[in-house]
Amino acid sequence: MRTIGLIGGMSWESTRLYYAAINEEVRRREGGLHSADMMIHSVDFAPIAEMQAAGQWDMAGDCLVESAKRLARAGAECIAVATNTMHKLAPRISEAVPLPFIHIADATCNALIAAGRRRPFLMATRFTMEQDFYTGVLRSRGLDVQIPSETDRETIHRIIYDELCQGAIRDTSRDAYVQITERAAAQDADCIILGCTEVGLLLSDANAALPTFDTTLIHARALADFALGSPSSAASTT
Repeated sequence: MRTIGLIGGMSWESTRLYYAAINEEVRRREGGLHSADMMIHSVDFAPIAEMQAAGQWDMAGDCLVESAKRLARAGAECIAVATNTMHKLAPRISEAVPLPFIHIADATCNALIAAGRRRPFLMATRFTMEQDFYTGVLRSRGLDVQIPSETDRETIHRIIYDELCQGAIRDTSRDAYVQITERAAAQDADCIILGCTEVGLLLSDANAALPTFDTTLIHARALADFALGSPSSAASTT
């Protein structure tokens, strides 16, 4: 089994889901007492969130590159970032650390295409919805990605940072997210990308108006692929 190096803490609410999902996938495939060979470096999210808000991406990149280097020195055989938004810095991390980088958007594209979906509706942070580091990957694979209205983007982003990243799960926010998925269905989207690793705390196939693709779970499966040497891992490694 190969060793996963995971940069977490952004937020730790979703990083703990990653830990469970990766280990559950390894146990499902290998059985018995098997679990993932994995290292996690969990950063302090508060200063990084301040850098995001201030547009200080180079400074945030310094933090993630150092985290990746620490994991590499400790023996990790791949690097992954347990958050969608910070994949904005994926090229810089890959350049600085010569290990396979398991990209969440690549893994998500693979899942969407395998399921025959072509018009995904992206629910994520404003950074992920409005910048092209993530949507550009989807569009390069032939997906006609849709994003919410300005008002809905503000609602999604606020709930992520002010509530979900701080462990607050509110029925009113769940209802707001469900209503956004209903508007997506009316816009002819064919599925919902839960494109922030916390969005799955409120949405799933059970309550969304369209089929959901939870990027936390998709990424976790791609990491299990890498750990176990599955051929599908190569498609999500850049």
